[in-house]
Amino acid sequence: MSGTVTSNTLRSSGVIAATAAGLNWVSTPVTASTVTVESGNGYWINTTSNAITITLPSSAEKGDQIILIDYLRTWGTNKIIIDSNGLNYQGEADSFIVEYTTSGQSLNIVYSDATKGWIPLDDDVAAFEPSPPPTQQALFAYGNTGSVVSLKNLVNSSGVIAADVTGVGTARKNLAAATYGDDKAIFGYGSTGSLTGITNLVNNSGVVAADVSGVGTAREYLAAASYGSDKVVFAYGHTGSLSSLKNLVNNSGVVASDVSGVGTARYLVAATGYGTDKAIFGYGHTSGNVSMTNLVDNTGTIGSDVTGVGTARNGLAAASYGGDKALFAYGEGGNLKNLVSNTGVVAADVAGVGTSGYVLAAASYGGDKAIFGYGNNHSAVVSKSNLVSNTGIVATDVTGVGTARSGLAAAGFSTSA
Repeated sequence: MSGTVTSNTLRSSGVIAATAAGLNWVSTPVTASTVTVESGNGYWINTTSNAITITLPSSAEKGDQIILIDYLRTWGTNKIIIDSNGLNYQGEADSFIVEYTTSGQSLNIVYSDATKGWIPLDDDVAAFEPSPPPTQQALFAYGNTGSVVSLKNLVNSSGVIAADVTGVGTARKNLAAATYGDDKAIFGYGSTGSLTGITNLVNNSGVVAADVSGVGTAREYLAAASYGSDKVVFAYGHTGSLSSLKNLVNNSGVVASDVSGVGTARYLVAATGYGTDKAIFGYGHTSGNVSMTNLVDNTGTIGSDVTGVGTARNGLAAASYGGDKALFAYGEGGNLKNLVSNTGVVAADVAGVGTSGYVLAAASYGGDKAIFGYGNNHSAVVSKSNLVSNTGIVATDVTGVGTARSGLAAAGFSTSA
């Protein structure tokens, strides 16, 4: 006895169907805006850059099968459109519009007959996208002691701040920083005495690289946050006037050109990631302190203003905690914290969280905790820090941790403790 044995599975519904192992998988992901597929094949569909129209075969036989898989979980951003090419699809004529718009979806279709045509055997969604391990360490860098400095202070996975390390890129103040590429960081922009567009990448050992100049419009008092699990957005700030610019950073640390008009122009704003792949910018100063926030989705698109979220203030800092939540704390205008849920909802003020201060910095550390550090206590620059638990509780001050300064930035790095 001889013959070809294909892989099959018995589903809970009682249907016996060919599995992916019985198909020929096309090795190169589809990225073109249109593609004609063939029966008996499986395709990886990558809609990162554009929607894709999938044209099915113009003729088919009972049992013909095609599988389509969302290669990079982007169908929710750029959909796929099914062109059944003259055949019916779920009993409807080719003139009907068939679209799939859910990220992480896979589509397994089988041809039945001329009446029903192509029928989805399943169109499941992979609900749980793998997430990178959280950052364990952090660093504070740069700032103003009365003059601009190029200091850095590393933070270990227990929240202990190390001694100063000098000479890490061009000295400057009023810059921003965030984690990119899962385990690295980027510091950018600020003022050397003049506004600058310098950035410095930080590897997963905490080593700060040489300056990269000329990336976007020079500005200070902006903020930065991680989004999309491995990318960064810089936004807002002061260019000599209020700014609503943003600059996206890819997962290799390359900064894109300016995009303007993202929410109300302001400066002395704070930002952080939340919800595993999104970000939030909050508060700041226009002609006075404001209490608005702007949510950022996992593609880096900044949403419209949400006003009236806690006490208006500027010069505060923000960080994520608890794996998917965040908090804003301190600032000129109140010794306060505001917790942020994993859906981006900002809670009411909580007062009295350590010694007040502004133009400080914050970052995540230890996988699910945060640290706020340095700043100005309204009379002098300070070298204090406050640890934040994985439930959002801010601890009492720890003093004497590195050189006192304000106008610095901080970010998490390294997935190793």
